[in-house]
Amino acid sequence: MDGVVAGFVMVVAEEVEQVYVGTSFRGSGVAGVLLAEAERLVAAGGHDSAWLAVVPGNARARRFYERSGWVDAGAFDYEAAHEDGAVVVPCRRYTKRVAG
Repeated sequence: MDGVVAGFVMVVAEEVEQVYVGTSFRGSGVAGVLLAEAERLVAAGGHDSAWLAVVPGNARARRFYERSGWVDAGAFDYEAAHEDGAVVVPCRRYTKRVAG
């Protein structure tokens, strides 16, 4: 699949903002590679721990993060940017120690 984007990850400070894997690449190990790189980037930025937001209904993602050593730290409201201002999205905060 030359030239096809398998996925991407976005990190801002200690937040793993996005982990995306294309449908045809799910279950291939790409997500694990991307998440490991995100953790490395957070640690390289001088942070001891990383966090990310997951909507409660995304059970597949939640299981993946938990298998990857992330811990559900509880519910919170995530303010997502929108063209009309911020949109509040109920989420679960997952955290993981990435340094030390």
